[in-house]
Amino acid sequence: MKVGVLQFFSWPERRVDLATVFARALDRIEVMDRTGYDAVWLAEHHFSSFSVCPSVHMVGTLAAARTKRLRIGTGVSLAPFYHPLRLAEEVALLDVLSGGRVNWGAGRGFARVEFENFGVPAEESTSRFHEAVEIVLRAWTEEWLSFAGKHYQFDGVEVLPKPMQQPHPPVWMAATSESSLDWAASHGFSILMDPHASHDDIGRKRRFYEERLAAAGHAVAGRDLPIARLVALGETSAEAAEVARRGAQWMVDSYFGTQHRPVGVSDPTAPGADPVQRYLDGVILHGTPEAVLDDLLRLRQEIGLEYLLCAPLSHRTFTLLTDKILPRLP
Repeated sequence: MKVGVLQFFSWPERRVDLATVFARALDRIEVMDRTGYDAVWLAEHHFSSFSVCPSVHMVGTLAAARTKRLRIGTGVSLAPFYHPLRLAEEVALLDVLSGGRVNWGAGRGFARVEFENFGVPAEESTSRFHEAVEIVLRAWTEEWLSFAGKHYQFDGVEVLPKPMQQPHPPVWMAATSESSLDWAASHGFSILMDPHASHDDIGRKRRFYEERLAAAGHAVAGRDLPIARLVALGETSAEAAEVARRGAQWMVDSYFGTQHRPVGVSDPTAPGADPVQRYLDGVILHGTPEAVLDDLLRLRQEIGLEYLLCAPLSHRTFTLLTDKILPRLP
């Protein structure tokens, strides 16, 4: 089982100075490089203390400079908010500077506050995302790029640098809805699976993706399909449950709060639902290291969890994951 970390840059209650948020994350990334993690995947968000990393490519350069073997993933580049040629340049430059260690994850975004303030109509998010992905991949593989689409037009532009990995870095699409899963599968893209869906939903979505992938003539064998899971660990189950509850409340208040007003994402605060309990019951893996290890092995069988993309909900969780679980995973 491969293990990566989905690295958020949360700033809860602004309890520390902002520089400390980044310093702690980079120290953690150095630990990952030494201890056998496959990759760090850097989360991009804007206009919220939920995560204060607006440029995963800039932070990725710092991460690459402080590591030797760890792969540097974007989790994800929010493609509709970039000019696609600039996006192609930045990711390619990161690949060159990291010595060919980039995993490119791309997504369309979901936070309404981001669409509004970047001046991108939410109803155009999907079409802009699809065009951006096509342009980036062609910019990496074609000497001179010409493109005529709904949002962008180019005629014979040379995009430099080209990435070190050839023909281009490995690519994943963030996908959670059936339409996004179908689009990714029909184009042969591998997918990143989100941290907010329940374990059962992840299994269902993965089966749907594999069916659509086969229907489009693509094989699932040999693909890494990271499944992001929120994790809370403690020396006791009660300690872990408290970490999980605090993390769930932070998620609900920040990720799905009024400021974000998600675009195209099911509302976990629907009438009659307890969104925090939903996270505790079916989304967050929490307990002692031994109990969570058992859960991971069970999910490996039930939903095909061969690549755990862990989002630790505390520094203690990361330490226990590194010391107690990572060495024992098959």
